[in-house]
Amino acid sequence: MHTKRRIEGIETLGFIGGGQMAEALIKGILSKELLEPDQIQASDPSEVRRNHLKETYDIGTTQRNREVVLASEAIVLAVKPQVMDAVLKDICPYIKKGHLVISIAAGITLAFLEAGLPPNTRIVRVMPNTPALVQAGAAAFCGGRNIHKGDLDIVLQILEAVGSAVKVSEDLMDAVTGLSGSGPAYVFTFMEGLIDAGVREGLPRPVAQKLVSQTVLGAALMCQSTGRQPAELTSMVTSPGGTTIAGLYALERGAFRGVLMDAVRAATERSRELGG
Repeated sequence: MHTKRRIEGIETLGFIGGGQMAEALIKGILSKELLEPDQIQASDPSEVRRNHLKETYDIGTTQRNREVVLASEAIVLAVKPQVMDAVLKDICPYIKKGHLVISIAAGITLAFLEAGLPPNTRIVRVMPNTPALVQAGAAAFCGGRNIHKGDLDIVLQILEAVGSAVKVSEDLMDAVTGLSGSGPAYVFTFMEGLIDAGVREGLPRPVAQKLVSQTVLGAALMCQSTGRQPAELTSMVTSPGGTTIAGLYALERGAFRGVLMDAVRAATERSRELGG
């Protein structure tokens, strides 16, 4: 007799919204063989997205959110914050005691979700980021007051299919949004600046892009694998009177770190605004 694969704690998973982040999670779950395609359902208003998910991953797709809820033990709310209220009103009548609801919408608080769903609904709030698309995501999560033992383990299994994840208290979730949620855009902007700098100094753009991409990747892996503080790693490549210290001095004169801090603060505050 064939036994279904399972994420420990659930055998069926649904996605309300079939955008890029939902697709990243679906791809990761299937590639890690946590579930089979017929154990996953997704709804999306776009026929193009539904067809893409069906043809690419062979999962069940529908236009109706209620069908996903009825077919799934755990439900991922993968919709934009601006439409969350309407989505909650749509699915609320179909949420039962056994459901686990996981929100990946930026800024949407547990209190907002609890107010829009039946009393005692088990809810977990997650903030992922776009590198999940290449299974290198960084996510944080926090549980609502009604979660059961094992619910956070279910969420961790889902998130670790596309990268790494950490549990935090909800009061830190907006800061997570401003840092790792928006962080890839800061890194891409930094990379773009480095590439342009290389071109300015005479390097062909494809050469500059290849060098910058590998440099950023290598630096990140050094930080991750060694466990050393970035300042310590910086000192390893900074010789007295050398080229690196000259470049670092220019960054300090331009208040580079202060600008980064301001960017994270601005994104964090916007996350708070989105949460009401």
